[in-house]
Amino acid sequence: MARTAPRGRRRKSSAKSKGRGQGGALPWLFAGAVAVSGIALYDNWKSVRPILASRALDTAAITAAIKPDAPKAAVAKSVPRQAAVSQPQRPVPPAAVPVPAAQPVKLSSTAASPASSENARAAFGYCGQGEHMNCVGDGGTFWYKGEKILIADMAVPDVGAARCEGERRIGFAAKSRLLKFLNAGPFVMNAAGKPVGAGAPHVISRGGRSLGTQLINEGLARKPGAAGGWCT
Repeated sequence: MARTAPRGRRRKSSAKSKGRGQGGALPWLFAGAVAVSGIALYDNWKSVRPILASRALDTAAITAAIKPDAPKAAVAKSVPRQAAVSQPQRPVPPAAVPVPAAQPVKLSSTAASPASSENARAAFGYCGQGEHMNCVGDGGTFWYKGEKILIADMAVPDVGAARCEGERRIGFAAKSRLLKFLNAGPFVMNAAGKPVGAGAPHVISRGGRSLGTQLINEGLARKPGAAGGWCT
């Protein structure tokens, strides 16, 4: 009985040692197979590489067709580049636009010369001590816009140098008549010569009728240079 027990123990230990030896050899066999495959792949790399590259491109093209949003880098690589890139066309400068020469402006003779006739209108009063703008000085003289106007087609008594009461009365009547005529509405002033010390000579009219002729017909004025006196 004492000898049988040791025999059973020896059999069990031998079985365990056999299993351990077989399990430890498998990793070494796998490593050896991988190494042999790597050596074979390295030796034949030139012939294997084109096959792997073509399969990778086909796989990328299929993936891009299935997924439209997928990156197209792989497909772009498969498209051959153009032999020559077209050069952008240079802009052509526009043709020079002809500019017409400036034409000389001709001034009319009427624009260069001062107007000999003027339509006038203003509110008049008797001239006093202040500035004379639109006022009546005597029966034959008035100021219009600051210019002294002499009525050229008549002569009236000078009130300041009157020799009798009749001459003074006619002078005041002519002055009043002139003020009334000027304030009655627009009138026409026609230049009748160059300005002198007594004023710028003009013929004053309205409706084609001269103021000088009207005052002569009314006995308040005379024709210029007529002989005779105002006192009777």
